[in-house]
Amino acid sequence: MAALLDLGVPLEHLRAELSKLALPDGSYMLSARRTERQHVSALKFDVEAHDQHTQRHYAGIDAMIADSTLADPVKEKARRIFRRLAEAEALVHGVAVEDVHFHEVGAVDSIVDIVAAAICLEYLEVEQVYASALPLGSGFVQTAHGLLPVPAPATVELLRGMVVHGNCGDGERVTPTGAAILAALATGSCSRPEMTLARVGSGAGGRDFSDCPNILRAFLGTSAVGGGDEVREVSCNLDDVTPEIIGYVQELLLENGALDVWLTAVQMKKGRPATIISFLCAPPDLERLAALVMSETGTLGVRYASPRRIVQSRRVEERDTSFGPVRFKVGEYGEKPEYEDCRRIARERGIPCREIMQQLLHRERA
Repeated sequence: MAALLDLGVPLEHLRAELSKLALPDGSYMLSARRTERQHVSALKFDVEAHDQHTQRHYAGIDAMIADSTLADPVKEKARRIFRRLAEAEALVHGVAVEDVHFHEVGAVDSIVDIVAAAICLEYLEVEQVYASALPLGSGFVQTAHGLLPVPAPATVELLRGMVVHGNCGDGERVTPTGAAILAALATGSCSRPEMTLARVGSGAGGRDFSDCPNILRAFLGTSAVGGGDEVREVSCNLDDVTPEIIGYVQELLLENGALDVWLTAVQMKKGRPATIISFLCAPPDLERLAALVMSETGTLGVRYASPRRIVQSRRVEERDTSFGPVRFKVGEYGEKPEYEDCRRIARERGIPCREIMQQLLHRERA
C-alpha cells in the first residue's frame, strides 16, 4: 500500500473510497509518513485498527464488499483477492471454502489493505501487474493458529505458480495478505515487461532487516507499442449442460479473473448439439480456473494452448461531457468511452446504453 500511495494516489482519495465499506465508525485510522530503511527513503503506511481480534467469515467479507458502493472494478479485484485467500485457507485446514473464517486476515487492517490495493490500482489505471521473484524467508511466526513455519502454510499455497527465491535472511518476508494480492492480480512471470517507465513508488515495511532494506518498489509505466504477453486459451465441449449453468460458469470465470470468456455453438458426433466454452487467462490462473470449469460443469477435462498477444499501447483519459465525467480508452488506432461509465449513465438517466455510446463517439469525432 505504501508503494502504491507513493506512486501518486492521494491519501484523502483512499480515505473517501474506504468509507464506502460498512466497517464500524472509528474502527481504523490511516496515516502515511516518509521514513528510511538503511538510508533509503520510502513511504510508511499504517492502519491503526481497534478490533484486531474480530473473526470474520469469508462469506461476510465478500458480502460487505459486494454490497458497498465501491466501483465495480474495485469490488471485483478485492473479492477476487479474498476468494484466493479463502481457497488457500480451506485447503490448508481441510474445510469447505464457505466454512472458512479468518483471524489475522479478517481483522480490519487486512480488509483495509486488500480493498485499498484494489482502490489504488483502479486510481492509477493499472491494467496488468507483474511481480518479481518473491523472498521466502525462514523461521517461525506466531499466529492465531499457534506457532507456524515461515512462510506460513496459507502463504505457500498462495505462492504456487509464482516465482520465489531463498536468497534472504530469516523472518516473514511475504505475508498471507501480500501473497493473496499478488496471487489474484499478478502474472506468474518474474520478468519485467518492456515499458516506458513513468514513476517509481517505494514503500517501507515495519521492520529493519540486516540483509537488505525492507522496501517494496512499484514501477509504473506504459507498455511499448506492439508489446505483447503470453496467455492461456482454454476450452471444452459441453453437450449435457443446461444453458443456465453455462451462463453461470461464464459469470464465475469473469469474476475469478478470466480475461475474456466466449461461447460457440457446435454440432458433435451423432448430431448432438453442444457448446464450446472458451476463456483467456494469465498463466498462473490456468489450473484454478480449469478446476472451476470442471467442478461446475462436470466435464472430464479441458484443453489449452499458450498463444502470445500483440497488445496495442493505450491509456485512459477522463473527459468532461454533457453526461458528466466519462473515461475514454484511447489507443493508437481509435478510442471509445468506457462501457462501465456508459452503463452507469444509462441506469441513472434511463437512456439506452447504445445511444449514450453513439452520442459520446459522435461528439468526440465532431
